[in-house]
Amino acid sequence: MGSDYTTAIGIKFYPVGITFKTFIKDNAALEGIGYFYDNGFRVTGLYEFHYNIEGVKGLKWYVGPGVHIEFWNTNWQAQYPGSGSVGIGIDGVIGLDYKFSGAPINVSVDWQPSFNFVGYSYFEGGWGGLGVRYTF
Repeated sequence: MGSDYTTAIGIKFYPVGITFKTFIKDNAALEGIGYFYDNGFRVTGLYEFHYNIEGVKGLKWYVGPGVHIEFWNTNWQAQYPGSGSVGIGIDGVIGLDYKFSGAPINVSVDWQPSFNFVGYSYFEGGWGGLGVRYTF
């Protein structure tokens, strides 16, 4: 694959999550992230288009759309009465992805803005972060 890896699994920080990424084409990947945070649990699915950054082997930038579903706990419901316990929305992502040459390690940093339209409608600009994955 053009990314020098096909599949990767690891941890994403902020908030803490488990990430699984697999390339379905040389320049396109699917990423699933399960986040655990103070207000509940969130699952995000992203479709990412990857592009080379000339002059830096192993470094790519990516962008793409996605969706999420989240399950809010009583902390969230106390802050936002009437919001229910489930939220559904759309996501975007833009970031950098680096695969270390000769090592099965990949790191990424990205921003994942989202808009929630079921449960409680709002824009959220604080998702994303640093990902560290084992590649195979």
